[in-house]
Amino acid sequence: QVQLVESGGGLVQAGGSLRLSCAASGRIFSSDYMGWFRQAPGKEREFVAVISWSDGGTYYADSVKGRFTISRDNAKNTLYLQMNSLKPEDTAVYYCAVRRGYYSSSPERYGYWGQGTQVTVSS
Repeated sequence: QVQLVESGGGLVQAGGSLRLSCAASGRIFSSDYMGWFRQAPGKEREFVAVISWSDGGTYYADSVKGRFTISRDNAKNTLYLQMNSLKPEDTAVYYCAVRRGYYSSSPERYGYWGQGTQVTVSS
C-alpha cells in the first residue's frame, strides 16, 4: 500500500510559479512510475508529467513541456512539480499518483492517488 499527500497548491497570477510536493508513505519500488495529473471543473482528469522512480526518465504533456519540471527525491520518497510561466488554463486540482509497472500516461493505469491540491491561476 502507498499513501500520497500533496501540498503546495494555491492562488497565483498568470506568469507566476508554484512548486507542488507529494510525500509518499509505504513502499515505492524502483520499477514504479510516479506522476502528476490534473482535473479542471467539468473536464476529465488528464496527464501532466510522469517520472521513472529508478532512472528519473521524464515524460510531459505537450501543454506543459518547457514550463513544468517533474523531479523526485528517492531518499525522502517525495515527488515534485515545479510549475513556471503559469497560465489561467493550468487552473485545476493537481493529483499525484503511483503506477506499478511500465510507463503509462493514462490515469486509469495508476492505482494509488493522493487527495489533490488546488492550483488557481488568475489572469
